[in-house]
Amino acid sequence: MSDLPALPVTFRPGRTRAVLLSAAVAIFVTITVIALLLEKLGPGERLSFVFTAALLAGVLALLARVKVVADETGVTVVNIAGKRRLDWAEIIQVNLRPGDPWVFLNLSDGTSLPALGIQPGIAKQQAIADARALRTLVEAHSSTRDLP
Repeated sequence: MSDLPALPVTFRPGRTRAVLLSAAVAIFVTITVIALLLEKLGPGERLSFVFTAALLAGVLALLARVKVVADETGVTVVNIAGKRRLDWAEIIQVNLRPGDPWVFLNLSDGTSLPALGIQPGIAKQQAIADARALRTLVEAHSSTRDLP
């Protein structure tokens, strides 16, 4: 298995992350500058502009934090509002079907977990390669866990 990625490995949508973080900075700076340039605004109103800009930038930063980290003991999935640690044995299948917005992990408890760290939005080929790499890791670790 020479094509097996070296662990630990982190999968994240790099281009999407760059776009989101750039937009967060641009929005924050633009709204803050507008708040400072509008002479008719009082201090409270200016503060509300800056607070709104920070809130919008924070939401974009949350969207940019998604990732999937695989290490020797399992996988950590960091999505927008949460983080979940999975042992290799819990992951049955890695799915990225045409039209899927991101990878789905089929789990041993019968549920499916979205893994937003691998998404074909802007970089489809990279997402496909990442999904294949994660699938290869899952298969490699499932074959070793079945051995006595």
